Amino acid sequence: MSRPVRPSAASLLLLALRGFAIGSADLVPGVSGGTVALVSGIYPRLVSAVDAGARSAGRVFKGDFRGALRAAGRVDRWFLTPVVAGAALAVLSLARVVEDLLADHPVRTAAVFFGLIAGSVWVAWRIIREPGALHGAVAGLVGIGSFILFGLRSSVITDPGWYVFVGAGALAICAFILPGVSGSFMLLAIGMYQHVLATINDARLVQLVGFAIGAAVGLGLFARFLHRSMDRHHDRVVAVMIGLMLGSFRILWPWPAGLGDETGSGATALGAPGPDFAVPVGLAAAAAFVVVGFSAWVRRRA
Repeated sequence: MSRPVRPSAASLLLLALRGFAIGSADLVPGVSGGTVALVSGIYPRLVSAVDAGARSAGRVFKGDFRGALRAAGRVDRWFLTPVVAGAALAVLSLARVVEDLLADHPVRTAAVFFGLIAGSVWVAWRIIREPGALHGAVAGLVGIGSFILFGLRSSVITDPGWYVFVGAGALAICAFILPGVSGSFMLLAIGMYQHVLATINDARLVQLVGFAIGAAVGLGLFARFLHRSMDRHHDRVVAVMIGLMLGSFRILWPWPAGLGDETGSGATALGAPGPDFAVPVGLAAAAAFVVVGFSAWVRRRA
């Protein structure tokens, strides 16, 4: 494998902006940063780069420092660094903003992200190289299963220790990289969403380090599995991702309470649209249009 070539400043900025969008999306329960990576055309490269980084880190743990250095030299760092930096900046700068939006404008916020996912489903289907009835059936079955599964919630964990943050980080980062499964919803499902947001906002160092360690280990292990799966069964894996996106509509359905109960207790109820449904529907349609248009722009640049 050849060493990564340094891109232009404009390309680095565009990658950082994509990373920022990925991080922003994963703050919202029901929206996956992996979905944004898929729509923006960098998903295969992202998984490959993370897998290469994980291989280098794995050699360090084995004591093979020379091998780790050689493997690190093959990591697509000019791609991975701006994407990760952009995502981290989004999480650190927008956590409180997203928290306020969920509390103050739940219906409209949910509608925007509902539209983003709807557009992403269309884009993902076009990524399948040889679409057929089998892929539609896989997407449908996974969609039904995840729709039911995403209706389940756990009660909030009281006063979690640092080791709980390690486990939460590992689970959330796996969901983060997988389109259709939201890292934030995973935290919501295990009763850790509010604790993680508070940890970020209040800069609680011990919990942040624990979460970061769990995320690093989980990301390395899951990226390797996903990279191999994409290489061997690309179309079926994408069909599964589409099904997960379809299932996430349950979390993002704007009525009756936007993104649902942030405490994580109870089931995800689905209600009928309210009398002011026109604005949320318009926002959802606009968001879907933006996603499809952006994807078309990315394909033309490729």
